[in-house]
Amino acid sequence: MLRRVSPLSKLISAAKPSLLNQVACGLNFLEAFSTDALKPAEAGTTSKPRTPTINFVLGGPGVGKGTQCTRIAETFGFTHLSVGDLLRKEISSDTEYGTMILETITKGKIVASEVTVKLLKAAIESSDTDRFLIDGFPRSEENRVAYEQIIGIEPEVVLFFDCNEEEMVKRILHRNQGRVDDNLDTTKERLKVFEAYTLPVIRYYSQKGKLHKINAIGTEDEIFERVRPIFAT
Repeated sequence: MLRRVSPLSKLISAAKPSLLNQVACGLNFLEAFSTDALKPAEAGTTSKPRTPTINFVLGGPGVGKGTQCTRIAETFGFTHLSVGDLLRKEISSDTEYGTMILETITKGKIVASEVTVKLLKAAIESSDTDRFLIDGFPRSEENRVAYEQIIGIEPEVVLFFDCNEEEMVKRILHRNQGRVDDNLDTTKERLKVFEAYTLPVIRYYSQKGKLHKINAIGTEDEIFERVRPIFAT
């Protein structure tokens, strides 16, 4: 379980941060995770710095990222951070940023990168653990660059759940979760956004040798068995 984080309005200033400030923010973040993970039990024990382990999970809308992330987290001891859930929590906080996020999501667009990354940063810093599975991020090259500037921790693994468009639309329209973006028009827009903005991110991590492509057609158990060997080694 994640601790409740403060509304985003307290985390982001009105002015967009400069590149220098973003880099400084990333250095401060790393410094915060370089403190002692455990206090020495005895005199003379050397403490070791800890850096969070980050894994990204990508895939089109309705591909089943959330379902698989829950199983991966439970099986292999990760903290599951859903970017969509963090954004929806901010919407429910009824802040000026929540209103902006709601308008953006309703249109099927991508929320501003500095907003998303600072929500992630707050969630990571407020967690008692240091092994994270980040679901639905980065959704664009702008997301990726902002993450590298503000948080700056290289992902260990990038999962890409691959599924055809027809199947994704069918899953979204039948999952009945009451989400504002679970309708045909918004789904079509989200698929266009995924193709235009997220596929370049997938190509980037593929070229870096980080990407693991998973066939997302099949039962929940069948898909999970395709994922298991990646984290079992």
